[in-house]
Amino acid sequence: MNFLFAPWRIEYIRAPKVEGCFLCDLPKENRDDDNLILYKGGKCFVIMNNYPYNPGHLMVSPYRHVGELEELSEEELLELMLVAKKMVLLLKKVMKPDGFNLGFNLGRVAGAGVEGHIHLHIVPRWNGDTNFMPVIADTKVVPQAVRDTYQALKRALSSCD
Repeated sequence: MNFLFAPWRIEYIRAPKVEGCFLCDLPKENRDDDNLILYKGGKCFVIMNNYPYNPGHLMVSPYRHVGELEELSEEELLELMLVAKKMVLLLKKVMKPDGFNLGFNLGRVAGAGVEGHIHLHIVPRWNGDTNFMPVIADTKVVPQAVRDTYQALKRALSSCD
């Protein structure tokens, strides 16, 4: 049996499990750094994905609890896309990816981990960022801690504003 050590995961394992919608609750807490909230706009905000596919995996979400794309107002749609553009430019500046995956997972069958609260995933991609580990070992290796990525992005974002 092979072991892959990830000591930072113990924090999640020991944390109390919260009921409700984290995309509704976390922006209200006024603890953005603790909650990995990178940016707050008028209608939408950006939060780091705590279980990223790659370093820099962000989620852009409306504050309003909306589950379907067609339920978003025009103002929410516009801000969501403008914020996504801003985040792509930030990720290009800080992390220099070779490309991006952007997408919504609408409904459980489509892979939605958070049903009922729409959010846009922004995943930076690098040439060669996939390797044998997912195929052979059913393991994805994320080479940078989420908090380290958050700090680097936050510093660069504050210098842009």
